[in-house]
Amino acid sequence: MKNLVVTYLLVILPFSLVAQKPVPVKPRILISTDIGGTDPDDNQSITHFLMYSNLFETEGLVSSPSYGNGTKHELLRMIDLYEKDLPKLSQHVTNYPTPDALRAVCKQGRHGEAPFKGYATATEGSNWIITCAKKKSEQPLWVLVWGGLEDVAQALHDAPEIQHKIKVYWIGGPNKKWSANSYAYIARNFPNLWFIEANGSYNGFFSNNGVPDSLNTSNYYDHYIRAAGYLGNDFKSYYKGNIKMGDTPSLLYMMDGNPNNPFRESWGGSFETFNRSPRTIFNRNTSTADTVGVYSIMEFHVKGPNLNIPADSACFTMTVQAQIGEQKWAGYYLGHGNYAIRYIPKQSETLSYTLSSPIPGFPQGSGKFVVHNVWPGKRSTSDFKLGSNWYTDRGDTSLFDGRQQGGKTVLKWRNAALLDWAKRWSWLY
Repeated sequence: MKNLVVTYLLVILPFSLVAQKPVPVKPRILISTDIGGTDPDDNQSITHFLMYSNLFETEGLVSSPSYGNGTKHELLRMIDLYEKDLPKLSQHVTNYPTPDALRAVCKQGRHGEAPFKGYATATEGSNWIITCAKKKSEQPLWVLVWGGLEDVAQALHDAPEIQHKIKVYWIGGPNKKWSANSYAYIARNFPNLWFIEANGSYNGFFSNNGVPDSLNTSNYYDHYIRAAGYLGNDFKSYYKGNIKMGDTPSLLYMMDGNPNNPFRESWGGSFETFNRSPRTIFNRNTSTADTVGVYSIMEFHVKGPNLNIPADSACFTMTVQAQIGEQKWAGYYLGHGNYAIRYIPKQSETLSYTLSSPIPGFPQGSGKFVVHNVWPGKRSTSDFKLGSNWYTDRGDTSLFDGRQQGGKTVLKWRNAALLDWAKRWSWLY
């Protein structure tokens, strides 16, 4: 079977598209994931990570569910499956990490989004980020964030000196919605952090545009995984085996070439600098005359009753009607009769909302606004100013995959990455 996979690989793609570029040093990585919390694609990406874990110095696996009920026990369950498949994997690669070594670095992070200030209290996960970042090493700690930024923000708040020791690759997009406050805290207070914000490019990994039939998201499982091993049998539990794996580009980025150069072409995308994170502040109800860019921060500020409650108390609700249905978001009391909430839209559409609270005298409100598929969009005096090491999806319209900015920078390498993975699945037959 292995020879058949290799033969097919060489027929379907030129070898130059298949071969990975050498990585100068085995990277130190810490993965922050909302596995088990919001989206089963994290389980798919953890499966991919475990099968390639020989390529990394894995220093942390942190459960950081900004939404949902994920815990580190789901990470431990996946490692149990890996342990059962390890004898077969080790026949081909000898330097896989031991299951106990991986279990030892599994930590529990924050459950739920941070309050308006962007951080709350330390967690096992945020403390572990600090511990790993402070290790003596000539190499940075790469923090790959697959969900919310709450534990990263908490670690930076508690130990701001680590900002010069970590590099972050964040799968943003919809995750920004769940992590608006922590993102805003980092952008405001750590503009010199080395940070990749991938909002659109990662979507190229589960795009079927121009993809051979066998590598289609709905066909890959039957062609290559086929319940191979314990991990392959488990894979069918997520999206019925259909490939999504939206977080995997962060791993691919670390596997192909020098990760210190975000401008290069790599399996995990190619990026460009941006020097401001867009933010629009509203002190009124909005209408369809108001437009904002996708992935940008919206802040709604409201004057209301002066309460004797702690600042940053969740006390009102923003209910948003979107294409995917109704969603509710917590708003916070800032003190002295000031209330505020952040919202980050994830796609182009017209949204309507209401602001409500059980607090007597709270000014109930409602409105609409239009989201344009433009990132980072037009400048505003309220934007967060960023340093020279913030990167995001390339804005060249020729690199859009549909509406996804930069999507083709990942899509062009998708076949090569999946065929390479197919070889590893063949080890488990």
